Amino acid sequence: MIAAILRLVRPKQWIKGLLVFAGPLFAGQVASAPAMSRAGVAFAAITAASAATYVVNDLIDAPRDRKHPRKQHRPIASGEVPPLVASLIAGGCLGLAIGLAVSLNAASVGWVTAYLGIQLLYNLMLKHEPVADAFCLASGFVVRAALGAAAIAVTISGWLLFCTAALSLMLAFGKRRHEFREMGDDRGATRASLAKYSAPFLDFAVVVCAAAAAMSYGLYSIESPTAVQHPLLIATSIWVAFAIFRYLHLTFGPDADERAGEPEFIFLTDRPMILSVLGFLATALFALSR
Repeated sequence: MIAAILRLVRPKQWIKGLLVFAGPLFAGQVASAPAMSRAGVAFAAITAASAATYVVNDLIDAPRDRKHPRKQHRPIASGEVPPLVASLIAGGCLGLAIGLAVSLNAASVGWVTAYLGIQLLYNLMLKHEPVADAFCLASGFVVRAALGAAAIAVTISGWLLFCTAALSLMLAFGKRRHEFREMGDDRGATRASLAKYSAPFLDFAVVVCAAAAAMSYGLYSIESPTAVQHPLLIATSIWVAFAIFRYLHLTFGPDADERAGEPEFIFLTDRPMILSVLGFLATALFALSR
């Protein structure tokens, strides 16, 4: 059961929490031990909060998951983890998330609470509504970035938040696009919102969000106070654009990759994408040191 519990809290998804370190990175506080320590606590808090929502999601979705060719193997749907045990795990993760946020500051508590509230709305009703479901998924990324800034008491650029939102919407609609095509005519049985989408709309949404993300980050790298102070930051936009086009190639290219339906797998397993992330970090650190 221990292995099943680990799968239940989805450690592969924890990579999303690394967005909390965007605050210290762009505030030039990566070398500050206190700032990185507080960001680490924020990472643990949002990871625990997301784990709790994943468990709740699987508890609610278990009947639908049993009809899905891949999700039927999830711990609750398959019967590996009893609902009572899953509920206790969710409660423990929730308590840990709130406790860690309280140890930081009131703003951090507010962002963690906002994340939990959005996820609750998603699980109870918005996951069944097209577009709203993608926006809920995307909001989690924005909250993570905002939490990282709140934890160290710095202001995050609106352009950076806009870019984060556009990127996460691109991934959310890409995920829905993959599910839409994977399930065929049975798509409504596993996720109600899929029956209300169309293939052309999802294709269009992915491309529009990709364009918005590239443009907004470009503006951030030129116009933000951080960029004005560190002009070389514009060089990081090359890596952002490369990552966006790499994702589009994996989604629409002649050898469309199944990993497009699980974006976290792309960032963990696709070499060009890993290279773009490492290149971005190296370039950003260099630019911000000048």
